[in-house]
Amino acid sequence: MKILVVDDSSTMRRIIKNTLARLGYKDVLEGGDGVEGWDAMNDNPDVEMLITDWNMPEMNGLELVKKVRADERFVDLPIIMVTTEGGKAEVITALKAGVNNYIVKPFTPQVLKEKLAAVMGVSD
Repeated sequence: MKILVVDDSSTMRRIIKNTLARLGYKDVLEGGDGVEGWDAMNDNPDVEMLITDWNMPEMNGLELVKKVRADERFVDLPIIMVTTEGGKAEVITALKAGVNNYIVKPFTPQVLKEKLAAVMGVSD
């Protein structure tokens, strides 16, 4: 499964990538902001999941999600938002924009595993 991780923090991208690798996901692409993420989506239309931060320069995660959802190639793409924005209003905003699930930082590898399973409809 090809997964795109978009976060302006290289440390957070590395943490997510390492966690994904431990879960068996080796085909992971990266983007440092929404613009890089969108470029990666266009260069790799076979991406099967997007994990994106919310607060980023250039194009934030919410803008990226809206752009992805507006593109017919990615209408059904599973999207997980990873962010420090944990308020109810933010969660509702993200879900309305088309996010399938939501992780509040900081999080454990187990939380990422559970959210991935939930989005993909897989049970442990």
